[in-house]
Order: sequence, then C-alpha cells, then structure tokens
Amino acid sequence: MAFNPAIQTDRYVNSYTLKVPMRVGLFGGTFDPPHLGHLVTAVNVRHVLKLDLVVLMVANDPWQKHGTREVASATDRLAMVQAAIAGVDGLIAGDDEITRGGPSFTADTLQMLRERYPDSELFTIVGDDAAAKFGTWQRANEISKLSTLVVVDRPGSPITPPSEYKWNRVEVPRLEVSSSDLRARFVDGRPLEYLISDEVMQVISVRGLYGSKK
Repeated sequence: MAFNPAIQTDRYVNSYTLKVPMRVGLFGGTFDPPHLGHLVTAVNVRHVLKLDLVVLMVANDPWQKHGTREVASATDRLAMVQAAIAGVDGLIAGDDEITRGGPSFTADTLQMLRERYPDSELFTIVGDDAAAKFGTWQRANEISKLSTLVVVDRPGSPITPPSEYKWNRVEVPRLEVSSSDLRARFVDGRPLEYLISDEVMQVISVRGLYGSKK
C-alpha cells in the first residue's frame, strides 16, 4: 500500500495493536518538518535500548513556540511524520496529543501511554539540550515517575541531567540537521536532498507547505 500524501489519515498503516509492546519509547516533537536526524535518533535509540516500539508523538500545540514563529498545522505535521516512517519497523506516528487538543505536555501523554500499555516500561526520548534543562519542565517529577529519561548525545558532547532523575544515555551519529534550517532552505532555494526523505517531500509539495508550490 503506497503512501498517498494528499489524504489525511488518523493512523496510516501503523497500529498500536499489532502486539503488546513491553518497552515503549516516547519521542515527542513539533516535527516541522521531520527530517533524517529524527529518524536516525528513533532507530538508534530503539536498537540500543531494545525497545519494542517508538512513538513519534506529534505535538498538537507546541506552547514553547508561541510568539516565535508560525507552525504548520498539526494535521500537516502528522501527515509528514506518517510519510517519514512508513514501512520502518518499530516506529509509529502518534496523534494522541492532536486528538486530545490544547497545549501538549509530556506528562499528560505519558499518562495516556501508561493507560494504553499498563504493563510496559516507558522511556521519554529527549535531546541533550532539553535534558540539561529537564528540571525546569512542566511536571518533571511526574515524567520521571512514569518513565526513564533517554538522553540522546552526539559524540564528544555528553550532557548530564539533574541527578535526581533516572536516565539512560544513547549516543547517535552527529547530523547537523535542524527543522529551522530546512524551512529556510525552502525559502532561499538551497538543496534539500538527503536531508528530508522523498516521501516527506511529496507531502510538502502536495500540501503546499513552507512556500512550496502545489
């Protein structure tokens, strides 16, 4: 079944019910747009920690971005993530925060995953910059009780989160890719090849995102 970027689906191909996963990773983000760095992180963390499932959870309303820039719609960002991970074993696109509505808070999402997978061990995957500030997160203690923090480090730049939280470190290849740079590339015409998958580029083109032509 080929991915069709022109249609909106709630959960394209991916399913939470294929089997009961015992180790589940939550990888939340704005994904505006999702890029190869996101995928490299997800598959490497899954491999190192032997996770059954990694949920790339699309933020409905990324409150941290309020007043800083325009963000693509939640449905468009979900469609891009669905395209990015179609056919990748063990990765699924999460729409729970979109369905719930309102601002997106990790503690609420973890609680939903806990209810869905009551016997599973949960992991919250974050970048090293976010991990360094984890103590300032909304309801950080609740997040720590519900899950183990997974700090994604780049080679040569380890970050140590606050000692009161349980956490693991996973080193992934250093890929200097950022969503903000990719959005700028759409504007100024710099190459996007090998930074965004062809499937995601299809969604962007069909939906006319980031100034691309439909």
